[in-house]
Amino acid sequence: GLPDAAWVERVAAASGIPARALAAYAGAALLTAEVNPDCAIPWNTLAGLGAVESDHGRHAGSRIGPDGTAEPGIFGVALDGGGTDTVTDSDDGAIDGDAVHDRAVGPLQLIPESWRNWGYDGNGDGAVDPQNIDDAAVAAANYLCRASRDAGAMTTEVGWRAGIDAYNSAGGYAEAVASAAIAAAEAATAEDPTD
Repeated sequence: GLPDAAWVERVAAASGIPARALAAYAGAALLTAEVNPDCAIPWNTLAGLGAVESDHGRHAGSRIGPDGTAEPGIFGVALDGGGTDTVTDSDDGAIDGDAVHDRAVGPLQLIPESWRNWGYDGNGDGAVDPQNIDDAAVAAANYLCRASRDAGAMTTEVGWRAGIDAYNSAGGYAEAVASAAIAAAEAATAEDPTD
């Protein structure tokens, strides 16, 4: 489903989340509610991930274009064990451009293996692209729903934490996502000062 355009405009202005990214997060949450209602991932959890992972597609000068694609593409550091887990190459560099170690890719920073498992054509353009925020938001929702399923899905604190920890278990990561998600939700529910 598509989020209400007026809601997107209002919440983007209140939260500082780019409207194109916000529409992707809300759209992914609406789609997930239709196809996997037990998961019930909230849009603001996806917004929290987007904030922490790439500043909503604005990392290192990237921007989300009108079609939802990050330009230039967003590539994380090589997962070579130097301050990260070691993740050897799983895609011959096809997704992440690195044939030695995997790198997280796109505005929601999914590694190639996760992308192959959970990637989705979120904007219906016939391509599954980790650099496209619509596709990446649905892939992240798919991943989180699966990772949290046995702990109550994204509807419980334990399930939410299980999903986020599976996404990234680094110390402080879940707290950073929660903080950004709460800020987004608060911006969405804030009273309009012009009323």
